[in-house]
Amino acid sequence: MLLNDAQIDHVGIVVRSLNEALATYCGVLGFRLLERVDLPAHSVEVAFLDAGNSALELLSPTDKESGTARFLARRGEGTHHVCFAVMNIRRTLEELRLQGIQLIDETPRQGVHGQVAFVHPQAGHGVMIELLQKDGA
Repeated sequence: MLLNDAQIDHVGIVVRSLNEALATYCGVLGFRLLERVDLPAHSVEVAFLDAGNSALELLSPTDKESGTARFLARRGEGTHHVCFAVMNIRRTLEELRLQGIQLIDETPRQGVHGQVAFVHPQAGHGVMIELLQKDGA
């Protein structure tokens, strides 16, 4: 029971155009923009939207060769990952590794709001799982 007490922090959605997606999600659907960040190290631009007790993260690739761009080319726009907030990301990764879960990230890396690591989509039955230990946690 590794993630049964973890909360969904956000759901990541890959989009072709961040501006067009924001026009839909904020202008039409009424979500409130919390933050927009360019992440050149990850070749994406992201926007976080207030979704009540969690958030939506819109991701748009800024480089045609990035992993996010390859995802978009293969699968089109849509759900990219579900992010769970955990208290101790290193311990969670170790426990997943001991259970034989396939990881994309063996060690955490810096994300927008803290340390992150990704679990391979095959381990999540087609859904990529992001783990997040928020800064200050």
